[in-house]
Amino acid sequence: MATDAQASNTPFPLIAEMLRRTVDAALPKLRAIPASQAIQPRAPGKWSPQQVIGHLIDSAANNHQRFVRAQQVPALVFPPYLQEEWVASQHYNARAWEDVIQLWHAYNHHVAHVIEHIPENLRNVPCTIGEEATVTLGFLAFDYVVHLQHHLRQVGVQIRHE
Repeated sequence: MATDAQASNTPFPLIAEMLRRTVDAALPKLRAIPASQAIQPRAPGKWSPQQVIGHLIDSAANNHQRFVRAQQVPALVFPPYLQEEWVASQHYNARAWEDVIQLWHAYNHHVAHVIEHIPENLRNVPCTIGEEATVTLGFLAFDYVVHLQHHLRQVGVQIRHE
């Protein structure tokens, strides 16, 4: 797990590179999961691997907006992300597995591009998401990669360079 100092001080281009390396290393491992297995819940009441990757698409969508909007205001206040509702309303298990993982991979490359180009002087923009404690934009970007890696491990995808 990242320390606050590590999360707050890692340069944006390095965070972007960590994200790119993670999604590129994960893609073949995700493709190795059979589609029939990808839609099976990991345990009763848990999301399937496909829904977990869908959740990561939702996370990319929400964080993409946060990363862009936080560059335009002195302090970002953003609504919470209702993950259960988002995953349920998008019916990820009804999509083709390959479509889901391709979207996840491409969207994260775009998010990495956005992160890479955040000016370092905006690192400390305060960001408040829902009722959560306020964090900096630098922390939010770093934590995005940590969150993504956590969920990849949940579906059995281990990335060695973490």
